Formats: sequence, structure tokens, C-alpha cells
Amino acid sequence: MSERYDGGASGGFDGAHHALRELVLAATVRIHRTGVGYALDEPDTFLGSGFFIAPNWVLTCAHVVHGEGGEEVAVVYESGPEEGSSVVTGQVAATLPEHLERRVGGSWPAPDLALVRLREPVGHDCVYVSERPTAQYGEGRVFYAGWTVTGGQLQILDGFLSVQGTIGGWSSGVQMRLGQNDLPNGVSGGPVIDPVRGEVIGVLKSRADHGNGGTSTGIERLRTLQVPPGAVRTEHDDVYQTVFHAHDRYHRDRQQPSDSRRPTWADVQGELGARPGRTLDPDRRGELLGRLAELPPPDTTRDLLDLLDSLPNFQVPSLMPAPRGWRDGLGVLYENAQRDGALKLVLDYAMLVMTFPRLATPSNLAAEQALWDWVKQASTGLDPGYRSRLARQRARHLGQRRSRTHTGSGEAPRRGAHGRPPQERSADAGPRLTVLLEVLPRGWEPDRCDWSISVARADGEVTRLHEAERTPLDDLASYVVAPLAEAFRRCDESERPVALHAALPHQLLGLAVDEWRLRPDGPPLGAQRPVVVRCSDRDQLPGDGEFGTGGTRGDPDEDDDERRDRWSRLHARDAQAEVLDCDDGVREPVPPVAELRGLAPRTVPVLCRLGDQRYEDDSAALGRIVHAGFGVVLWRRWRSRPEAVCGEFHRGAKKAVDDGDGAAFLPDLVHGLRMKVRDGLTEAFWADGIALLYDDPHQPLPGAGDLLEAP
Repeated sequence: MSERYDGGASGGFDGAHHALRELVLAATVRIHRTGVGYALDEPDTFLGSGFFIAPNWVLTCAHVVHGEGGEEVAVVYESGPEEGSSVVTGQVAATLPEHLERRVGGSWPAPDLALVRLREPVGHDCVYVSERPTAQYGEGRVFYAGWTVTGGQLQILDGFLSVQGTIGGWSSGVQMRLGQNDLPNGVSGGPVIDPVRGEVIGVLKSRADHGNGGTSTGIERLRTLQVPPGAVRTEHDDVYQTVFHAHDRYHRDRQQPSDSRRPTWADVQGELGARPGRTLDPDRRGELLGRLAELPPPDTTRDLLDLLDSLPNFQVPSLMPAPRGWRDGLGVLYENAQRDGALKLVLDYAMLVMTFPRLATPSNLAAEQALWDWVKQASTGLDPGYRSRLARQRARHLGQRRSRTHTGSGEAPRRGAHGRPPQERSADAGPRLTVLLEVLPRGWEPDRCDWSISVARADGEVTRLHEAERTPLDDLASYVVAPLAEAFRRCDESERPVALHAALPHQLLGLAVDEWRLRPDGPPLGAQRPVVVRCSDRDQLPGDGEFGTGGTRGDPDEDDDERRDRWSRLHARDAQAEVLDCDDGVREPVPPVAELRGLAPRTVPVLCRLGDQRYEDDSAALGRIVHAGFGVVLWRRWRSRPEAVCGEFHRGAKKAVDDGDGAAFLPDLVHGLRMKVRDGLTEAFWADGIALLYDDPHQPLPGAGDLLEAP
């Protein structure tokens, strides 16, 4: 924590912190079972705490509402210190995790968050939520509030907790450990506040089993809410954007002239001396966020990351979870801007948001104009050369907008691979991305593995997002899904989901990664996006003799040259499928390595019976093919079907490969087949269980030293 507030020597408040406390208490609510009626002070119906995060939206813990989306609760709130309590019905709109039947050790798994939408509009106060990327503290104190039952009466309480570090990882969600104060029953779901900056950073999750304190989940975990399919065209397409656009407009509007004499969050933050990003005071920050919230959100997280990456002299940090909305992008700049260029960086960001491709509707044009007015006012003290560049950028955008209006319908132009129109996409967008899952077995623990998830660019740059050790191999899918979902959100484009490459050792190439699901009721990964496997240990494959074929392992450099040559020839000519392990329904062993090397360069090996285990060396069949220099292999997982179905698979595989658009399109072709199987199209049933090795030698995997090292 860069700054600390200790509550004074005696833990007391000064004037600004008294005002902050009143704002927090005004927005903190009680969650009750429905049917509370007029018995608002009945402890028997009390479930826990929550707080207004945006007009008509309450944030609390999932275990407090203890139900899936659609369950109703009663929200009890106070409009003012002397106005008494009111009750309104709310509906659980979203939870994290999404499927709350998964309980861990008798408690709800992290992040343990729930958003409740009120059934009718009411007047109430809202907290101010931090837009910083991750609110994790190594020292200092935080302020909290919540409701509890004391002496048979419902009472609100507040206090300070010391920050004692973080716990958890991707499988459970990162949480802050809090101590040095008692957390009674009922306060779960209440807000956790940074008293230095005057903003909410987390939600109380649980109290400690032994001793004082408990845990808190960071607000930024809401970014991991399920992303709706397709591009997000308006804020109402995505509950995350709905909530935070309403939040930012609320705090912008609260700064407007009114009859109220109560201080706002921006007023109090100003008294505290908070200065986000070392350049914006709370008033200007609130106005900017409110104007950003008038514009449609970015179509995808990938579009937002590309936009941030195009900022001059700015390195986008690898944030977990990645930013999702315009406010999150602004928060990224706070912690990473150079002190002498912070304001220009914010203005450059605002200009990129303003010129982001969108429909030229009257409301969007008005919102862009309002944002430009803010930029003009904020840039008045900067050098004339920079102000002139901003004016030219604005004029160029208006010219392009007029040109599109005169030549078309006025709608946003067709988007390219990175969500930008082809004519506007710059080299800053970078090469196409893939998500890379690497699995490394532990030789001394054959039932466990180490694994990692990275984002790989076509130019070879790899960014590691997550890694773990000693995961049970049989449970790998359950551990991997959360970080995979985050990686996909970072990389998916509005018109094209990012591909998943599973880098597996040769003995695990048959792992059914494409059949894993991010959610129990969701589609298999292979029906959601292209999923291919790659061999991560080509340099460690057994010699020919160990494959039961006679001979020894050849020179590694010669093997690599042979692999590259076969890949190039295959992709230069039409591909041709050849079934290697089945002849008219009769199972045959895969040929030896020497014979495989003699197959024509345009050959795509096809396996019909992988998993049949008819022969002793069946488990080595894929390794043998890889050892022979093949980078493209097609197979299906044998499911003990009648022999008669082999013919349909043979015909379907040959037609898909031989009549297709070439080997380079096989990942997309297989993805399409998996979608058709998922949709129940009988003409694609022959492809049930289909899998693809697509291992480009020109895109080498990270070296062994980049993987998790064995102890």
C-alpha cells in the first residue's frame, strides 16, 4: 500500500473520514428472505449484508443470497439517517461462481459474489468503486461496514481491519487476509474501503475460523463474470457494463448543482487528498468516467487491450483479471503512467475511446462531442503542439465519419480481425493471438502434473498468465477452466473466438481437451472455439526401437528439418487423408516409423481407432506418427462403437481433408464439425470425438526452461 491511514493514534476519524463513514453507512444494506413485509427488524429473516453499487443494483456475497440467478431476496435500506428503513424486492441477476452447488469444505468457493437487481426503482446512495486494476495491499488498514444481530436486535457496525496479505489462486480467487478485529455473523457482503483514496475495493467474504479477522474479495473479480456470446454492442448486452456504466453516470450526476447539501464521494475524496493517477482530481476523474459511460462499451476485452497497447510509450501490464470496460482501462493508466506524462496519457486514451468504431447514432455522436469537450478543457495547460495534435485527430475522425455517412448507411464499418475496421487497424494491434495450455507430467508422481496457461503471438512472444504445480491429472479440467476463461476473455475478438493450443507430451496427446467445459451447462471447448493439440516433447520422443519398430533415434536436427519440409510441402499442395489403423472395419496396427516416413508429403494421417487398445503399442501410435515428422494428424476417440460406423468416419474424414481448402484451414474445419455435432446435425455425427494435432514448426513452443521446473 503506497499510502497508509492508521485512523490516527487512537484509531479515530478526522472530518473527512467522518464524512466518508457516513457515505459508506448510507449505502450499506441488509439482505433478508422474501416475505419480510413490515417486520423489517426481524432477525429471523436476516441473511447478511450488501451495498448499493449502482442505482437499483446491490452487490453482496453469493453465500448470502444462497441461490442461483432468478432467486428473489428482500433488500432493506435507509434513505437517510432519520428516514427509517424501507424494503424492496430484488432478483439475483449474476453470481460468481456461477454454479453455487459447488461447495468447498462447507463454505462457498471464492470469489463468492452476487449482483442483485431491484424489482422497482428507489432512491438511495451508492458507494464509489475503485477503477484500479487490482486492489491488493501488503500493509496498512481498510475500513469496513456491515449489519449483524446484537442482543436480538439488527444493528449496523463498522471498523478497521489490518491487511495481512493475500490468499488463493485461480482455482479459488485471490482474496485479502484481514485481521485485528472481530467480524460477527451477518457482515459478509458488506463493503471494504480504502480509507486513503476513499473508494470501495472489496467485499467481506468470511470471518476467520479461529481468532479475529477474515477475508475480502476484490471488486475487480466482477470482471470475470460470464461474457455474453458475440460482440457487446450496448451496455445492456453485458451485466458488468450495465452496472458500471450506471455507477459512473450516477457519481458524475451527483456532482451537478442540486438542492442537497450532503457531500458526495468526490467531495470527500478531494478532502482526503486523493489524486487518481497523480494527474486527475476526483471531480475531473468523475466527469471523465461519466462521459466514458455514455458511450457503448468496447466490443471485447481484446479490443480494449489492443487500444491500450496502441498508446505511445506505454507498456500494458499483464493484469489478472484483465480490464473489461472503459473505466478499467483508465485504471490501468493510473498505476503505470510516467509522472511527467500522466495527463497526456489519459488524454490520448480518451481520444482513442472517442474514435473507436461505433454506430453513428445521435446519442453516440453527442457522447463523443461531450468527451471531446472534456479533452479540450483538460488540455488547456499543455503545450500548443500537443493541443494541435489533439485537434487534428478530432478533425480526422469527423472527416472519416462524414465520409462513411455519405457512402453508406452511417453504421460502423465492417470490423477486421481485431475488431477494428480494416482501413483503420494499425500495426499496433499486433499479430493474431492463441491461448496456450502446457501440461508437464511429473515423472516421480505419474498421477499429477504441472501446467501453465499463456497468451502466444504469431511472432513467438509468449506472456504467461497462470501456472500451477502438482495438480491431479484426473482433475486437471476442473483446475484449468477458470484461468482458461480469463485467457479467452482477454483474446476473443468480436467475430472470432481465439484458438486454444494444448501442448501435451506424446503420452497425453489423446487427452480430450476439446471436450472440457467452462461451465457444466456450457458447450464443449471444441464447439466453442478451435482447439488443437501440439506435441511438447518432440525432442524427448523414444528412439525407434522403443516404439517397437527397430532402429534408433535419428539426429534431432535432421528430424527437425524433415518435419519442416513435410509441413511446407503439405501446406503448399492439396492435402490428402490416409487412414492408418483401420481397413474396412478391421483394426490394424499403425505402421513403423520408417514406413510412415515414406508417406507422400501431402498426407494427413488419420486414426480411426485411437483408444481401442487392440494392440500392445496402441498408446504409442500417435507418438510414432509425430516421430516420423508429421505436424498434422486427424483422429477420433474410439467409443466402442459397432464396427459398421468406421466407414462413415473414413468417408467423412477423407471428404473433409481431400475436398477442403487445405491443411491450414483444418483447425477451423474441425471446429465447425464439432459445432454441428453439438447442434445435433446428423450429417456430422461421424465426427463425434474428432481431434486434431496441428503443430506448426514455425511457431515453436516455449523452451523447456520456460515450463515449470521439476524440483
